[in-house]
Amino acid sequence: MLDTNTVSDALDFLGLSGATYGLRPLWGCPKIVGRASTIQLGPKQEAKSTVHLISPVIDAVASDDRVLVIAGGADGISCWGDILANAAVAKKVRGSVIDGLSRDIEGSEAVNYPVYGRGVTMISARNRMVQIDSGKPVQMAGVTVHEDDFVIADRCGTVFVPAARIAEVLDLAERIARRQDGMVAAVRAGRSVAEVMHDKEFEAIHASRT
Repeated sequence: MLDTNTVSDALDFLGLSGATYGLRPLWGCPKIVGRASTIQLGPKQEAKSTVHLISPVIDAVASDDRVLVIAGGADGISCWGDILANAAVAKKVRGSVIDGLSRDIEGSEAVNYPVYGRGVTMISARNRMVQIDSGKPVQMAGVTVHEDDFVIADRCGTVFVPAARIAEVLDLAERIARRQDGMVAAVRAGRSVAEVMHDKEFEAIHASRT
């Protein structure tokens, strides 16, 4: 299975954004791959009570390919927790990627629910953060993510691939992976690493596409 490094390289070759920095696993969780369900959070402005953020999106999940992509996190304040994790597991959600923080991370780990984000906190979102919108484009670490875009997250971080370009990105990523596997084999066989990693070797990936 392709990793985030290789997909990031493919996006670079194609001049596409999608690779992020800082959205990493918040416990030793497994890799996740799926389709984005986008959620926009923001500060609570009114005193009246509201439905808890993210819960309506989880309730509406109707397939087993979803990754919750949660934007708008605030410094020090959680936008994910163990009750949401249990609800997501029950709906067969594949994981959450948060441009923000999670609390109760042991609760997500206990049910083997993958959570990627910027860090952990103990401070609740209740009466501090609300869900503003869902299913609309969101900004995740500087990358615009649309509903149904593809999400890949592993120990190196998180990358997003536009749904309309997924076939092209995957085809190129597979070519890159094969080329890099050959380069590793060459180094192990004793070939000069300076020669193996010369720019012309990477340019050959372009040539293989054409």
